[in-house]
Order: sequence, then C-alpha cells, then structure tokens
Amino acid sequence: MCPMSSTSPSDAIQTAPQPRQTRALLEVRDLRTYFPIRSGLLQMTTGHVRAVDGVSFDVHQGETLGLVGESGCGKTTVGRSLLRLIPPTGGTVTFDGQDVLSARGARLKSLRKQMQIIFQDPAGSLNPRMRIAAIVGEPLVVHGLVKDRDELRSRVEDLLVRCGMPKQAADRYPHEFSGGQRQRIGIARALALQPRFIVCDEPTSALDVSIQSAILNLLADLRDDFGLSYLFISHDMAVIQHICDHIAVMYKGKIVEYGTRDEILYRPRHKYTQALLSAVPDTDPTIRKQRIVFDGMAM
Repeated sequence: MCPMSSTSPSDAIQTAPQPRQTRALLEVRDLRTYFPIRSGLLQMTTGHVRAVDGVSFDVHQGETLGLVGESGCGKTTVGRSLLRLIPPTGGTVTFDGQDVLSARGARLKSLRKQMQIIFQDPAGSLNPRMRIAAIVGEPLVVHGLVKDRDELRSRVEDLLVRCGMPKQAADRYPHEFSGGQRQRIGIARALALQPRFIVCDEPTSALDVSIQSAILNLLADLRDDFGLSYLFISHDMAVIQHICDHIAVMYKGKIVEYGTRDEILYRPRHKYTQALLSAVPDTDPTIRKQRIVFDGMAM
C-alpha cells in the first residue's frame, strides 16, 4: 500500500494499488516544503506557508504518476523539491536506493543525470541568447559526455529528430519557433543525459489544445521506448487521464486521494476529486454534467 501524507483518516482517502514485486524507483516520504512569512521593519519570520505538507508517494520504473490539483495547491513545489531545485524543509526522497536530499558533490551530480525536468513555460525555460545546439548540448558538456564538437553536434541533432524537430533547428534561436516546437526542444534537452526519471511540470498547459495531444503522444512514446518514469504534474484531469497509470490528487499541500487511473476517474471517493472530475468538459454536447462544488472548509 502506497503511503499517504501525514493527514488524519478524515482528510485523506487512499485506494490500495496492486502489490508490486519490485522496489519503487522513486520513494517520497513525508516531504515538506515551507516558505517563511516575513513582516515588519526587520522582516522577522512570523509564520510559514505550508506549500507541501507531508506528501508521500512512489513512482516505479516505466510508470507515470499523475499529480493533479488546482493552481496553488503545491504541485510544482513537490516536483522542484524532490529535485532539490527548491530546498525542502523535511522528509526523505530516495531514488534507486540513494538519499537525494543528503547527496553532495559527485553523488549529487550523478543523481542529477538521472533525474530531469520539463518546465511548464517552453519560452521562459530556454535562454533566448543561445542557439538550440547550445541549449540542448549544454547538459552533455557540463557532464563531460562528449569528446569533441562533432560528437556534440551529432548527439544534439539525434535528440532533436527524436523529438520531432529537424536537424537544422540546431542553428536557430528559441524565438524562431512556436510554443509546441519550443516544448519539443525542452524535451530534447531533458533527454540529453539519458535520465531514468523526469518531472513533467504541466508541459502542455501553455500550449494550444491542438498541440497538446501531439506533445502527450511524444512523451508516451519516449516513456515506452526508453523505459522512462514520469511524475506528471497538471491541473487538467483530461490531460492526466490520457497518460498516467496512477493518480495522486493534491489539495492545500496534501495528497487527499491516491489510486490507479481507473479508480480515480471512475470511482472517486474524495469530494475534491469528484469536483475536479465534474469540471472536465464532455465531448458530447447533449450530455449535461452536474457540477460539484467542493467546500474546503468541510475537510
């Protein structure tokens, strides 16, 4: 049974996943990330915002775990905390048996090769002054994985082509591409180090609906081809149901429900999950769905 956050039984509902024969690739236990509230002339700390408040979950090899919830619930902070892009306040993150939060030096550098992120904003995550060849190739240079410029160029071109971009894109700048193309470049950069685990931080939310399905299909193909594991963060249940094997529903810094894709989509037990699902538009205009309004004060 996958452990839940440190909430009372009335706060969290969990459906037990099928028993696993292998250890999880990523194990997150009681992850907490608090931000200080400062006030007064001396900017004294008068309290804390509990952005992530006792979150626990597992991600297995080749699996996609969807982390879904409304904007501001702490989803992105979870993803960045477990990669140490934001320093967590407490808890443990174990990747393939290694403690991520205590890693230093060469061990941390090795872990960073295996754990990557695709950012939400494809424009803001690409340096506008760098050519695509330099952007995609930078991780290879930093980690010393190429011998010379010819090998670097070849690796970059292969990555771009695998993500649906032409080789010639390597010589251009980010502003010359559409949002969907920039996100493909961001995916190519995340793949450069051949990671085993990728945090997908709302990778389709800034894209047109017509482009979203193409990016989702690309991510699914890459997962199957390379055996990748994803933590897929989104506020959109329609997107989550397209790509995820398991789903964790997050509300106010806590996971309130966890289960398989079908359990969450077709047998939701928590009122907040039911409210999220009721907000998903139906493709059949003749079907009128009853909108469920969730009152958080009732938790």
